[in-house]
This record gives sequence, C-alpha cells and structure tokens, in this order.
Amino acid sequence: MFQRVPRALRRLTAAVVLCGTLGAAVTGCTGSGGSGGSGDESDGAVPRAVRAPEPGLAFDYQIGGPYRPPAGVRAVSRDRTSEPAEGVYNICYVNAFQAQPETDDWWHEHHPDLVLRDADGDPVVDRDWDELVLDISTSGKRGRLARIVGEWIDGCAKAGFDAVEADNLDSHERSEGLLTAADNVAFGKLIAARAHAAGLAIGQKNAAELADRGRRIGFDFAVAEECGQYDECDVYADAYDGRVFDIEYRKDGFDAACEDWGDRVSVVLRDLDVVARGESGYRRRTC
Repeated sequence: MFQRVPRALRRLTAAVVLCGTLGAAVTGCTGSGGSGGSGDESDGAVPRAVRAPEPGLAFDYQIGGPYRPPAGVRAVSRDRTSEPAEGVYNICYVNAFQAQPETDDWWHEHHPDLVLRDADGDPVVDRDWDELVLDISTSGKRGRLARIVGEWIDGCAKAGFDAVEADNLDSHERSEGLLTAADNVAFGKLIAARAHAAGLAIGQKNAAELADRGRRIGFDFAVAEECGQYDECDVYADAYDGRVFDIEYRKDGFDAACEDWGDRVSVVLRDLDVVARGESGYRRRTC
C-alpha cells in the first residue's frame, strides 16, 4: 500500500462541534435537514429504492464547505451536516471508522470503550489528521458503533441525500496492528446494510486493496482519493463498472487520471483543503 499524503481536510460545521461539546444524544448526532431530495420517509413508510450513481457523472467534492455546483456538475459530495444540492446526485460524507477531532470529548464521555486503545490504555490516533481510531475489533462493538453511525446515515436520508460515502475503510492500517482488514469488512457490511435500509446507495471510500470485495461487502460505487497519483483507478473501475469518483490533489496525479481513466471514471482536481469556491486557496479542474 502506498503512503498517501494526508486526506483532504474535513472541516466541521458548528452543528458537529456543538454535538461533540454537549453530547447532544447518547447515540450520536444526525445531520441537519435539507431540501435536495425526497428523503422524508416516516416510521413505517416503505423505504425508497436505492439508486446507485450512473458511471461518468461530472463530479464536485465539497466536503470542506458547500457552494453552488459548477455548470455541468451532476454529482456532489458534501458533509452530512450540509444540505444537499438541488438537482444533482448527492453523496453524504460520513466519517464512519474514525472520529472527527472536534468530537473527541464526546466519544471519551459517552463511549470510551469504542475508542481503540493500545496496551497502555492510550487512544490510538491517526496522526495525519488527529482522529481517534474507533474500536471495531469485536462483534459487539461493531454492532454498537453501527447503531451510532446508522443514525447519521438515517439523517443523510432524511436530509434528502441519494448516497453516503463511509470514510476510513482502511482504518486498520492506522490501528497499530490492533484491527484487521476483516474487522473493517465486517463493520462495512453493517453500515452498508443500514444505508440500503434507509434507501441510500453507499460508496467505498479508499482502501483499494479491498475493492475486489466491495460488492460483497455491500458497496455500490467508490470514492477514491488520488487513484491517479497511486495508479489504483483500474482497481476501482473494474470493481464498480466505472462508478468511481476520483479526487486528485496534485497536478501529476490529475493528469495521469485524466489520460488513463478520464473516459471511464469521474475525475476532479481539488485543493487539499477542499475549501468552498470564493475562499482563498480554492482550486477545481476537471478532465
């Protein structure tokens, strides 16, 4: 597995910070309501049909802050605390396998045993982004975490999103050997089933080495960071019949992805912090 540069900055809105500070719900906070789709099912209603994205949709990655999609864009990924965009296929970003930094206190207070700990009892942390790695090492812990993440997924559906991307499928690589790929696969199956029950498609996020198992896990498409940079686009494209959204952060990776895979997968070049259009540092190009 190649050593990546840190993943794009996942900045949180005030809603998530408030959730982490106050511990607003024992089982986690859900996303805010939106107006982008028909996710208004009530208890007992027939769930809407899962709709996977079409291959090759022009794409924009907006998890660092929402803005009006550029002309021609037909699919957008936004943080779960944002509203979906009007008139496009909307993907809801959820950090499923690790904890956003601003929510550390909430996890330690409400679910300390779901924080992965080393032999000394210290939390295991993804040092690139200062994110707690969550403990999915047992069936019981996976089930409990799936209920928490499941509420976030349900919030995405109620807000009107079409799909969810579940970040950090590769958290075992940052677990100091305490988690295995099998643990991540088992947890992935739980959250994929929850997404489908809510009427959402679900995307595999990174972990190219697991792509050949993605369909069996339950994933419907892939969101890959820098598959052009690391020569991994073919793995995702083959696994998901071209239903791949690739975000590149460096020009050479972007050029490689466009040249080799631009006719089969959706490629976008973004600034590393994926800031909203109009903010300093904003960058976006497509093939």
